[in-house]
Amino acid sequence: MSHIKHSNRSRHLRYGIGTALGVSALAVGALATAPVASAVTADTATISFECGMFGSGSATLTATHSGTTASISLSTSAITSPIDLAANSVKSTLTMTNHGTGAKTFTGKSNPAIPANSEVSTGPLTGKVAAGDSLEAKTLKVVVLGVTATCNATSTQSPGPFEF
Repeated sequence: MSHIKHSNRSRHLRYGIGTALGVSALAVGALATAPVASAVTADTATISFECGMFGSGSATLTATHSGTTASISLSTSAITSPIDLAANSVKSTLTMTNHGTGAKTFTGKSNPAIPANSEVSTGPLTGKVAAGDSLEAKTLKVVVLGVTATCNATSTQSPGPFEF
């Protein structure tokens, strides 16, 4: 009789350990397939723009990333405002190449209040990204009080493209 009780206890112990191992394996598998926190490599870069009659100068771009959405904020000396601009009055479109080809656009109408004779800051400009995207700014279109300034990159982004 003690042999039967021992055998049942042993069987229950094996089932319990087997179940625990199975649950542990499922938990590890779930962690392996869970979404990973997103990051962008280099999160800040500089580039030069030529904006025709509006001038030329450098720009600082700052990128953040969450899931499939990226946000880019931009401040540039290439465009200055001759008058005070209210917050959220600058509409911008930033076009970026992906691995040197194709285009991804980032748009927005968000900016801080900009005092007269100051650099234009805009963003966050939002757009869709995918893992492996390598994005570099190529053109910036800024609309202020109905006037459009189109800027073309005259240098490469430094320290390099944003890697998602």
